[in-house]
Amino acid sequence: MTDNRDSVLTHCLEAYVDPWLGQTLGAARALRSVQVAGNKATIEVSLGFPAADYGDELRAALSRHAAELAWLEELEVSVSSEIATHAVQRNLQPLKSIKNIVVVASGKGGVGKSTVAANLALAWALQGARVGILDADVYGPSQPRLMGLAGQRPVTSDGKSLQPLSAHGVEVMSIGFLIDEEQPMVWRGPMVTQALTQLLGDTNWGALDYLVVDMPPGTGDTQLTMSQRVPVSGAVIVTTPQDIALLDARKGLRMFQKVFVPVLGVVENMSTHVCSKCGHEEHIFGAGGGARLAAQYQVPLLGELPLDVRIRECSDAGQPIVAADPAGPLARAYRQVARRTAARLAASGADQNQSFPTIVVEDS
Repeated sequence: MTDNRDSVLTHCLEAYVDPWLGQTLGAARALRSVQVAGNKATIEVSLGFPAADYGDELRAALSRHAAELAWLEELEVSVSSEIATHAVQRNLQPLKSIKNIVVVASGKGGVGKSTVAANLALAWALQGARVGILDADVYGPSQPRLMGLAGQRPVTSDGKSLQPLSAHGVEVMSIGFLIDEEQPMVWRGPMVTQALTQLLGDTNWGALDYLVVDMPPGTGDTQLTMSQRVPVSGAVIVTTPQDIALLDARKGLRMFQKVFVPVLGVVENMSTHVCSKCGHEEHIFGAGGGARLAAQYQVPLLGELPLDVRIRECSDAGQPIVAADPAGPLARAYRQVARRTAARLAASGADQNQSFPTIVVEDS
């Protein structure tokens, strides 16, 4: 009788569709253990995305889902995370110490891409992942100030590699740590790509689940370097609802698709503004642009983030909103974007390339 109940409960739970993954627990192979004792059951669920703040929500949802089993009186649910290394471009291999590199790009400056990148990294760290952030905007590095590290310098123990700085539980590296804040970078493309390659390869990153790369605007040398030489698991496109921003975001999205970097989705930033005085909500830059872009290219809309003075104030103070007020409504919006992004990556499946030899066919 107990064995039969084990299988019945397993079948029931495997059919549950997780709203973040967009697939059943069975398809995600997330149900690790089911044990039934009388009218009580204990299960273990292992998710492929950071889930430190998702346990209570999932427990409640699974209890409701299993309520169809009249004999089940109590369901104890243990929720954990296991971040896998995901597939990258076919001619590249994932880095040994970094499971997944996720680039945050916009195609256009001024849309809040760096703020989104910083809060995305912080949200993943808050949810239990090991995270780093690489500031790839050599001409206009923003992460030192955003992360409260302006004026600090990384150290080296061997004269060849650098130790990343750390802020809010996230490892950080930027060209901004190596130059004065007001010093212009008058470099041509090859120098920029070489500097970026060194910042990535010569930094002693710890064992990271995610390295978030804050990309510069445009679709030039830096973007090509990241897509051709760096093993990227996925890209996040940031835009505002404004048509002008969408034009450039579209170019960035198509560029990643052409070089076979999976686009995890679109984030619409500065989506709406709520007046702090009267509470009136207004779509200053238009409405629905991110959703239209996502629908056009058949990728998810990861979230619509507000335009709020507190986000700007916290960023300028070196305390991004997810670090400054992690339980607040503004941080919650970023945390939801982070969970959708990581779940989208998890649903794409783990990297299988390492199980097979790389075969290259060349014309002789």
